[in-house]
Amino acid sequence: MAHDVHRLTPSHRDRAVDALRAFAILGVVLGHWLVTALVADTGDSPHRTLHTASPLQHMPYLAPISWAFQTLAVFFLVGGHVGTRGYASARARGTTYGQWLRARMSRLFRPVAAVLALWTVAAAALLLAGADLGTVRTLVKLALSPMWFLLVFAALTAATPLLTRLSPLWPLAVVLHVDLLRFGLGAPSWLGWLNLPAGWLVPYTLGAAWTRGELDRRRAGWILLTGGAAATAGLVAWAGYPASMVGVPGAAVSNLNPPTLAAVTFGLAQCGLALLLRARLRRAMRRPLAWAAVALVNLSAMTIFLWHQTALMATTATGLLAGRLPGLHTVPDGAGWVMARLAWLPVFALALTGCWVAFRAYEQRPRRTRHRPSRVIRVHRGRTGGHIRST
Repeated sequence: MAHDVHRLTPSHRDRAVDALRAFAILGVVLGHWLVTALVADTGDSPHRTLHTASPLQHMPYLAPISWAFQTLAVFFLVGGHVGTRGYASARARGTTYGQWLRARMSRLFRPVAAVLALWTVAAAALLLAGADLGTVRTLVKLALSPMWFLLVFAALTAATPLLTRLSPLWPLAVVLHVDLLRFGLGAPSWLGWLNLPAGWLVPYTLGAAWTRGELDRRRAGWILLTGGAAATAGLVAWAGYPASMVGVPGAAVSNLNPPTLAAVTFGLAQCGLALLLRARLRRAMRRPLAWAAVALVNLSAMTIFLWHQTALMATTATGLLAGRLPGLHTVPDGAGWVMARLAWLPVFALALTGCWVAFRAYEQRPRRTRHRPSRVIRVHRGRTGGHIRST
C-alpha cells in the first residue's frame, strides 16, 4: 500500500510541505500530552474532582520541551504557503473567491461538528451523573481549547487575497508595539489580544512570501533561524519574557495566550529551520513508507488535532477506575512523573486511534461536487474496482 501511495502521488507535488504540516500537527499533539496533566483529588468521594496542572509549573527547567513541541508557527507558515498558492491556482482555473473559500472552510470545520456534539452530550451526562461542575468545566475547556486555533486560521484563510503581498514586517511591528505598550508603558492587559491575529499573521505572510519565491534561497532560512533565535534569547534573558513557549498555570505572563513578541520571534526561528530542512525532507519523502505515513497524517490532520485532548481525557477518566495512577492523575512535580507520563503516551495514541476510526469520516467524506482528483494522490481504480483516494 505504501508503494501504491508513493507511485500514485503526482510528481510535481512538493512533499516537504506535507511533511512540515504533519510534523507541526504531531508536535502540538505530543506537546499537549507531555505538559497537560489532569490531577485528581485525594478525597474519598466517589466523584473525584480534576484540575489541570503542568510539569512546567513545578519543573521550569523543562521549558525546552515547549521549544520542541510548540510548532504552531510552522503550521501557519505552511498554511500561508498552501493558501496563497491554492488561491492563485483557483483563480487561474476560473474559480470564484466564494467557491474557493467554501471548499476550504468545509474541510476545516466539518470535523468540528462531531466534537461539539459529543462534548455537549458528554457534559450533560456528567452533570446529570453528579460530576463536579468545576471538573466538567475543566474537561470541556480542555476539549474545546483547539477551537481558538481554528478560528484564527479560518480568519487568515478568508483574508488570503488581501495577504498575498503583505510583508511580515507589518504584523511583526504590531506585535512589537503592543508588547511595548503592555509591558513597558503599563497599558491594559486586554490590549495584548491584538497580538492574537497579528502574531500568527507573521508566519502566515511568511508562507505567502514562500509562494512568491522570496524564501527560496537558503540565506533566507538562516536569517530567520539565527535572527529569531537571537531575538528570543535576548527577550527571555533581558526583557523578562518567560522561557516557556506555552502557557504555565499560575504564571504572570503567558507567551501563547495571547502571543507575545518572544513567541513570534521564536516562531520566526522555527520557520527558518523549516525552510532549511525542505531539501532533506523532499529526499526523505522519496521513501514509500515515510511518505505514506505523512500522507495519512495529512489526510487526518483535523481529526488528530481536534480529538487528541479527548483521547487524553478518556484515558484519564478510564484510569480513575483503578485509582490515582502515577503520570496520569498525580501532581507533575518530579522526574518520576515525567517517566510515567512517557509510558502513557502509547495509551494516549491508542485512544486517539479509536477516535480516528470513529470520526475520520467527518474529515474524509467524499465530495459530491465536481472537483479535480485528490491533491495528495490521484484516484486509481484497479481490476477489483477498488480505489485509493486522498485529499
